[in-house]
Amino acid sequence: MNTADLLRQLKIDQLNPMQIATAKAYREDNDLVLLSPTGTGKTLAYLLPLAQALTDGQEGVQALIVVPSRELALQTEAVFKAMGTGFKAMSCYGGRPAMDEHRTMKELHPAVIVGTPGRLNDHLDKQNFDASTVATLVIDEFDKSLELGFHDEMAALVGRLPRLRKRVLLSATDAEEIPRFTGLGNVARLDFLTPDKPTDRLRLYRVLSPQKDKLETLYRLLCGLGNSSTLVFVNYRESADRVLAYLRSLKFPAEAYHGGMEQPDRERSLYKFRNGSCPVLVSTDLAARGLDIAGLEHVVHYHLPSSEEAFIHRNGRTARWEATGSAFLLLHAEETLPPYLPQDLPSYDLPEGPLKPVKPRWGTLYIGKGKKDKVGKGDILGFLCKKGALTADDIGQIDVKEHFAYVAVKRGKLKQLLTLVRNEKIKGMKTVVEEAR
Repeated sequence: MNTADLLRQLKIDQLNPMQIATAKAYREDNDLVLLSPTGTGKTLAYLLPLAQALTDGQEGVQALIVVPSRELALQTEAVFKAMGTGFKAMSCYGGRPAMDEHRTMKELHPAVIVGTPGRLNDHLDKQNFDASTVATLVIDEFDKSLELGFHDEMAALVGRLPRLRKRVLLSATDAEEIPRFTGLGNVARLDFLTPDKPTDRLRLYRVLSPQKDKLETLYRLLCGLGNSSTLVFVNYRESADRVLAYLRSLKFPAEAYHGGMEQPDRERSLYKFRNGSCPVLVSTDLAARGLDIAGLEHVVHYHLPSSEEAFIHRNGRTARWEATGSAFLLLHAEETLPPYLPQDLPSYDLPEGPLKPVKPRWGTLYIGKGKKDKVGKGDILGFLCKKGALTADDIGQIDVKEHFAYVAVKRGKLKQLLTLVRNEKIKGMKTVVEEAR
């Protein structure tokens, strides 16, 4: 497919300058290193020329895309599938049975696999796919491969790919060196990082906390921001749980997101945050990479980030593409701004007096049937409108998983809906329909 057809599939009018330059450099007989800020469309920048370089009718996996997290794997897979190229793609990551993924590989015969290094090594250990057919390797967030504990897995993975012809490395921050195990040869380097910190689209504020424990200050800030989509960063899993417990004790709608949670719980939290039924997500730096959340307006640094790089990745969740956003740094009297930030940041005035927690417009419905039951978005929409007396305007995002589905529904219609659909069937099947907790 040509570029115009692929963009039409994605409902995108045109590429930005970085994406145009990347597509041109990709087609040259060189390896490629792309540096570009978060939110500028790096995933699409390399997927377009990669898809066009795939060979019709060729057996085996042609390209491996290595990512640091499950969430980025799923998002990358979704973008590739949305292009409608005719080539098959799948994602592989920890936290679910490798056997299920192997079964999908045998049924799907993917040309592209997107995965985390540990899980990809696991499949290669078991010879679940043939490494000798892989000609292209993409390492997204390649700076992460320098981190302790990740380096060895990456080196082992790359060492198992004997017939690579092209390597593509991407990141939103530069690295002092690129590991030798990547095997880069003649390299085209595209650097779209700008020295302007912060960008004009991102507004930075300091928020002063009278107490060392910043929980009340955070609550006041979030109440002031209202229903705006806000990502709160903390440095530890235990802190995320503690902040969440405090906010919920005050009836403020929030969810947590960190590596200590079970994947279904993380998935549910993320879905409720994305669909607007929960305005605040409290997370560790797990959410600083790879998450693409449309319309995220604010980032709050409850704890100061560990480095400038972490600060850049956290803030990259907002002010994406041409949008604007705000970042707030919560500071108590003993804390000072890091040296990489302007020391004259404006202060943000917190609301005074009694505060009321926000009430989201949307709620999230859980339906206990999914793709494996041959239930699609149209089936769910029809069921909710016919049996639940909803209109299309009452229904937001619908996300159908293998064995269940989530649906955003206007909060004011939830109680009546649950009453009306009690004991009703969807496609002739009895199922659980309840508010997602």
